[in-house]
Amino acid sequence: MFESLTEKLERSFRILKGQGRITEINVAETLKEVRKALLDADVNFKIAKSFTDSVKEKALGQKILAAIQPGQMMVKLVHDELVDLMGKDYVDISLKGNPSVILLAGLQGCGKTTFAGKLAVYLKNKKGKSPLLVAGDVYRPAAIEQLKILAQQIDIPVYTGEGSVDPVKITREAVRHARAQGYNAVVIDTAGRLAIDKDMMDEISSIKAAVDPQEILFVVDAMTGQDAVNTAKEFNDRLDFDGVVLTKLDGDTRGGAALSIKAVVEKPIKFVSAGEKLDAMDVFYPGRMADRILGMGDIVSLVEKAQEQFDAEEARKLSKKIAKNQFNFDDFLAQIQQIKKMGNLKDLAGMIPGVGKAMKDVDIDDDAFKGIEAIIRSMTPRERENPSILNGSRRKRIATGSGTSIQEVNRLVKQFDDTRRMMKMVSAGKNMGQMMRQMPRMGKR
Repeated sequence: MFESLTEKLERSFRILKGQGRITEINVAETLKEVRKALLDADVNFKIAKSFTDSVKEKALGQKILAAIQPGQMMVKLVHDELVDLMGKDYVDISLKGNPSVILLAGLQGCGKTTFAGKLAVYLKNKKGKSPLLVAGDVYRPAAIEQLKILAQQIDIPVYTGEGSVDPVKITREAVRHARAQGYNAVVIDTAGRLAIDKDMMDEISSIKAAVDPQEILFVVDAMTGQDAVNTAKEFNDRLDFDGVVLTKLDGDTRGGAALSIKAVVEKPIKFVSAGEKLDAMDVFYPGRMADRILGMGDIVSLVEKAQEQFDAEEARKLSKKIAKNQFNFDDFLAQIQQIKKMGNLKDLAGMIPGVGKAMKDVDIDDDAFKGIEAIIRSMTPRERENPSILNGSRRKRIATGSGTSIQEVNRLVKQFDDTRRMMKMVSAGKNMGQMMRQMPRMGKR
């Protein structure tokens, strides 16, 4: 989402490269480029100007330490200002009340229904809630059916109102149903329109009055840019919502909405969402987003995603197998499945400092492991357990069975052998120097 902005900000910081100190002239030149970068990203002009004015004031008032270069100081100042702009601290969703009622609002096509499913998964898995989904969109063709399909995928019940066409009645009865059946969280999907109109606003206001939600989330498509900010303001004037959800962050968008929306409506961004997968949703942390915008990666989020997927007991068993040199293709396949659960591979790579920039023009398909999985699944259980028996005839059979070439099978077996050897060294406590000396020999095998 922020690739273009990241590049332009990096270019602006180069003005200070090699400069011995911060001066009014080089700060002005740098911030002129920063302001252009923000405007190109579709950030509101007043916000972009206020942003750079604030950075300038802080930069000229700074005492630069001898160990810190002016360019590094400017990156720090811009980073801190970005964090302030996007909300400083993470703001959690309010789950008071029994049941906790969460009302979703937004225009048609912003991704409300998909987000409703994602939020229900989040409440169930991360917050320990027993959620009920409510189909409050009675106008859009197949909206109820879409919510039913999502609910089925995540094994969460959905309340539809049994043919009723009155969304106020449906949502009011859904809350009663949740209370009676012991559901302690209610997520209400509502109708949107292609544009804001009086009927839409009257209806969502009536639903709010009927169910008295603990949390109102405004869902907005990040790809609509500055229009998203204007729409948010109109909804907030009418609903006084509690937080913002930015969807479609994986799209080809300039990111201005993420940077502007908090400053305009003075409500926190609580979640960001990308893609259709029901686990492709993240809590919004301004500091982590600022890190990513400035190309610093987001190691904390990467570690959290890994911790969610990797079981500590399984990791302990795996360590024992590695120490005994018993790591096999079944273990390798299991690790691939865990990595795939963490999310889009290119997004994950972008969380590693320095890697996001290097991977900018690299297209990593979500099916990147498909060929590897096909090869491993074409092996017999004995071959997976004992890779050393993979002779020429076995490899040829595996290539035919997996729809790959003998060269691809050979490459995977070699990579597996090298990986296993390296893992064995790590578990044996060899130092980095020993490992580096071994690596050239591995490459020649």
